[in-house]
Amino acid sequence: MEVMNLKNILAENTYPGRGIVLGRSADNGKAVIAYFIMGRSENSRNRIFELTDDGIRTKAFDESKMVDPSLIIYHPVRVVGDDTIVTNGDQTDTIRDGLLAGKSYIEALRTRCFEPDPPNYTPRISGVVHKDGAYDLSILKSFDGNPNCNKRFFFEYDNPQPGIGHFIHTYNENLNPLPAFEGEPRTVEMIEGTAQEIADVIWTNLNADNKVSLFVRTIDLKTGETETVIVNKHE
Repeated sequence: MEVMNLKNILAENTYPGRGIVLGRSADNGKAVIAYFIMGRSENSRNRIFELTDDGIRTKAFDESKMVDPSLIIYHPVRVVGDDTIVTNGDQTDTIRDGLLAGKSYIEALRTRCFEPDPPNYTPRISGVVHKDGAYDLSILKSFDGNPNCNKRFFFEYDNPQPGIGHFIHTYNENLNPLPAFEGEPRTVEMIEGTAQEIADVIWTNLNADNKVSLFVRTIDLKTGETETVIVNKHE
């Protein structure tokens, strides 16, 4: 198993799109969650993260410049009971509703597919972190840009290893059209420190022109206490 350097992955890709990192601190005491968004268009860049009662939402920084909110305004993070959901779209609500109805996140996501934004057909990436720190990741994407074929991949990590995490993002590289992420989530060495220190490292290594917002949360696995940091390019 190759354990990759998260800082290098971020620094070497000018546009990974939206990304989710889930993992475990080196001392095995905390679950770690990171979610970032990037943008190439003015509409995508005109966003901030805002705290809500159960997580965060995206919001227009300048309402007068908002063109189409359909795929860029959503709740990336919601807490349901002992589970924390993080996604790159409104499938956050699909998973939440499924869990509340006694279904699994997989059952919920089987009702969804990639985003309807030709020619990119942006993948839907999702994660669920459980009370014990175990976590799930998934990606729903088209078959090589064919909108008539949806592919769903689910990855479950029952016993996360200390200091190790997994990173999944929407796009492989900055091309036109944007090529979808391929393969399993990248196994990465977790950035150590507080939520603020983790956020500082991730934010520094995201492309300066394209980065928009970042959310980082650590969850103490014994007490359930959380530490949350939000970084917005537009403050």
